[in-house]
Amino acid sequence: MSEKLKTLPLIPLRGISIFPNMVMHFDVGREKSKAAIEAAMESKAEIFLSTQKDYEIEEPEFNDIYEIGTICRIKQIVKLPFEVIRVLVEGVDRGRLISLNEEAEEFLEANIETVDVPSNDEYENVEAYTKSLKKGFTKFIKASGNMRSNVLSIFDEIKNFSKLVDMIASYVIVDEEKRQEILQELDSIKRVEKLLVIIENEVQILNVEKKIGNKLKESVDKSQREYYIREQIKVLQEEIGEDDEDKKEISKYEERINKAKLPKYVREKAESELNRLKASAGQGSESNVIRNYLDWILDIPWNKSTKDSFDINKAEEILNKEHYGLEEVKERIIEYLAVKKYTNTLKGPILCLVGPPGVGKTSIAKSIANATNRKYSRMSLGGVRDEAEIRGHRKTYVGAIPGRLAYSLKETKVNNPLILLDEIDKLGSDHRGNVADALLEVLDSEQNNTFRDHYLELDMDLSKVLFITTANSLDTVPTPLLDRMEVIEVSGYTYEEKYHIAKEHLIPKLLKEHKLKEDEFKISEAALKDIINFYTREAGVRSLERVLGKIIRKTLTEMIKKDKKSINISANRLEKYLGPKIFEYDVKDVEDRVGVVKGMAWTAAGGDTLPVESVTMNGQGKLVLTGQLGDVMQESAKIAYGFVRANASKYGIDEDFYKKTDIHIHFPEGAIKKDGPSAGVTIITSIVSALTNKKVRSNVAMTGEVTLTGRVLAIGGLKEKSIAAYRAGIDTIIIPKENEKDINKIPDVVKNKLEIITADHVDKVLNKAIIGVDTID
Repeated sequence: MSEKLKTLPLIPLRGISIFPNMVMHFDVGREKSKAAIEAAMESKAEIFLSTQKDYEIEEPEFNDIYEIGTICRIKQIVKLPFEVIRVLVEGVDRGRLISLNEEAEEFLEANIETVDVPSNDEYENVEAYTKSLKKGFTKFIKASGNMRSNVLSIFDEIKNFSKLVDMIASYVIVDEEKRQEILQELDSIKRVEKLLVIIENEVQILNVEKKIGNKLKESVDKSQREYYIREQIKVLQEEIGEDDEDKKEISKYEERINKAKLPKYVREKAESELNRLKASAGQGSESNVIRNYLDWILDIPWNKSTKDSFDINKAEEILNKEHYGLEEVKERIIEYLAVKKYTNTLKGPILCLVGPPGVGKTSIAKSIANATNRKYSRMSLGGVRDEAEIRGHRKTYVGAIPGRLAYSLKETKVNNPLILLDEIDKLGSDHRGNVADALLEVLDSEQNNTFRDHYLELDMDLSKVLFITTANSLDTVPTPLLDRMEVIEVSGYTYEEKYHIAKEHLIPKLLKEHKLKEDEFKISEAALKDIINFYTREAGVRSLERVLGKIIRKTLTEMIKKDKKSINISANRLEKYLGPKIFEYDVKDVEDRVGVVKGMAWTAAGGDTLPVESVTMNGQGKLVLTGQLGDVMQESAKIAYGFVRANASKYGIDEDFYKKTDIHIHFPEGAIKKDGPSAGVTIITSIVSALTNKKVRSNVAMTGEVTLTGRVLAIGGLKEKSIAAYRAGIDTIIIPKENEKDINKIPDVVKNKLEIITADHVDKVLNKAIIGVDTID
């Protein structure tokens, strides 16, 4: 045999094999396979096809592909819907896979050697083998009775022995493993010997099937032909002994139905489906669908529940033990449980815990489950787009399954669990329906007692379920859904709260995970404070837990390497384990400056101070804004400029300043985008200071939006902003008068160190912030 090396694009086939001289089509969906076809068409339209050893592998490598495949010529390409390509190919020669070209990234490229077809002269007794093969193939055609009569004449025209073997194999063999076995056999004599054995087995199977068919035809009356298939299955079951197993299975279902305490309408449905299973003789796809459906009906806890515990003292103890701080949240949850206990009903608003990531919303829900003696189940709704995730698929669809609520009930095995609907603000919608609309019925206590899952087709009572939802923001939650929920804000933690959480919860938890004792790992208060301030910046404690875990792993490694029994972590050793400081908090200026004002801002990671700088210069009255400002802050700056221009004389400013003076307002850290409706008073103070050349007190920070008439409007996030000012060394903050009611939300440790001034007009702000400005109150 002569051998010839080639380099061709490779497509690993799944579940099919192609013989030389065989024409067939297959569908291509993988991107690398599409690219391989394109590459082949750009050359000689030749491609190497070999079968994967494992059907499930998505990205096969060299060892995942059979060595022997077929070199094919692409005859036709048709593009189908859903980005699928149908390819018609003709097998040319066998090929042996030598290696894969690692430089090809877009598709698999194979180095192969062609296995030439030997001539008839190279074999002995070719005529005898050919005669036996044609005789066996004739028996197969007669036994099958469904092949065209002209097939034999086609094979008579094939003179090459090896080609004849391949062509007959492609017609006879259905089993993929056997096809691959024949394809890999390079010796034509051995190949024909294996093929004759396969043909004989296939003929025997066909004859048995005929015998069974004839037996059934004699036993079945013409008037009962609709039962023909069913009787055929019964005969087959008798032949292989499966009939007894089906009877046992049906008796098990009957026993489960009788033992289960099912509502009347559920029992009737289960018995109806069981009768259908009996009639279907336990075989076929319909029987599998019925079995799955019966399993689901019997696994749903229709009447099983846990006994509620609304012991408020116990609940308060659990919440305090598992969560530090969050006093307002705990208080609201205790009130909620008190109402549930007193009214002995779950009707009422669904709790929605809203707050930044990592503040403990999910763990609060777990604590409520513990406090009320309820099973806990969590459903993550982030990115869910299909309505069937909630309502289930209808049984008419292939692969239909119930919705995730049914899964939660099956998982918890009770009909009154606590189900957490996590990330409800990240729901999606597309052509498959709106998930938020599907949740409207679930979260409505007046409707969810008859919630109908599309798969089960039975009313499920969800009124006993305690639903709790979580969200990072309410901006994306649909209004109708929000109307069914009672919002509880879970704000970020103060430094003191983070310190206590780390000391009392996170460090003991991490030491337990790493099997360390308390005397083996100690960290100083100063070190813990620096980790919180300079290595994490967040509203919650998720990053803090990661950093603490990192430092524990590094110290554990050092203990093992240096054979130490314990390690103490001090503040000056942090850079050794964690590297240089990642964050630096803004601090107050040492001296008062003209045009520089400290604002207070809310961020997703908590509060921060935001300096605003203004300078004036000779010009034509231009207003320049820099610092990556959003639309809202740009409008605030324009309002502030308009207000100062309208009230220039009141503040001792030249009324014609807008004709000859340019003002440049800058928000430092220009790489960070800034937006929000609370910078108005800060910008006005900065402009007035710059135009009057009077200094702003460095110990003052402020927040609040203004109108064109100078009225100071309320803001949000006062707690976080106050903590940021306190952390920066500020001792006086100016807030809107309307936010006076929110002062009690500021932690006492912060509130006691700050002088809090409320202002309803910008005049009062300027009086308190700028040194020597005379304004009219």
